[in-house]
Amino acid sequence: MSTTSTSGARKAPSVRKEGGAPPRKTGRRREFTTRRGLVVAAFMAPAAVFVAIFTYYPMIAGSQMAFRNWNLTDLTDTSWVGLGNFREVFTDPAWGTVLDNTLLWVVGSIVPQLVIGFAIALWLRRRFRFRGLYQALIFFPWAISGFLIGILFRWLFNSEFGVVNDLLQRAGLIDEPIAWLADPKTAMIAVLIANVWYGVTFFAIMILAALQSIPDELYEAAALDGAGKARTLFQITIPYIRTTLALTVLLRVIWIFNFPDLIFGMTGGGPNDETHIVTTWMIKITQQGDYGKASALGLLVVAILLVFAVFFLLATREKKQTGKRGVRA
Repeated sequence: MSTTSTSGARKAPSVRKEGGAPPRKTGRRREFTTRRGLVVAAFMAPAAVFVAIFTYYPMIAGSQMAFRNWNLTDLTDTSWVGLGNFREVFTDPAWGTVLDNTLLWVVGSIVPQLVIGFAIALWLRRRFRFRGLYQALIFFPWAISGFLIGILFRWLFNSEFGVVNDLLQRAGLIDEPIAWLADPKTAMIAVLIANVWYGVTFFAIMILAALQSIPDELYEAAALDGAGKARTLFQITIPYIRTTLALTVLLRVIWIFNFPDLIFGMTGGGPNDETHIVTTWMIKITQQGDYGKASALGLLVVAILLVFAVFFLLATREKKQTGKRGVRA
């Protein structure tokens, strides 16, 4: 009897421990006090002041220039002109050509970059010998300045001793050298080729990172179902990385729209301003001293990109939701 009671007494504490309340957590979340808030604000203040001085103030100052007669040739008169600078932009004879060039610059660069970059990413996803070396060689151009790329391709397309003409003549495709950068018809083609070569790397990097997140089980299941390469591409690969593709295209459109470096390195907007896009034309106007007109053009660029970004994100979001509903159905 005594033995039984003793064992029961020994077991009782363990039962109470298991069935009782859970052990109290030793770590507590510190309360947010006014003192802690001031400490956080003190640490954030230098960064906030830096951003305000070097980012927001120039933006506001540049924006108000768009509504003033701000010209370096006569700084005594900076009167308010309202929408006068915008009217000068729209009535300028070069505005139509600049818009056409900008559209060709963006579309003619994005489509080949996306297609070629996607193909390179699919190739690099496979495991083969020296894959790391190939990745380094393909990703290398992205580390070079766009202006330097422009200078490099200016020499490559040189009409007298350029490598491009030499290779085309050796292949028998042309009989005499082509003045690529001196002819308005071929100058835009040359800068597009250079930009495609430069931008393919970004698409390859982003798409390859997205492809590596696709589970191999999906491809194995598709192979067991007898799906071919085309069906696997359009029903597994592309739907799985659709969000990455949409964001990558959006980023590249914004960057290419605001990418005057390469054009300035190759043609400077020539010949006869035939390769100017909106941003290179804005820089030219700034160099001429008309800061009011240049600021108005800058605000137009921001507005165009903002409208494009909103519509693009809404379209891709609606497409994604439609695809989800179709899958559920």
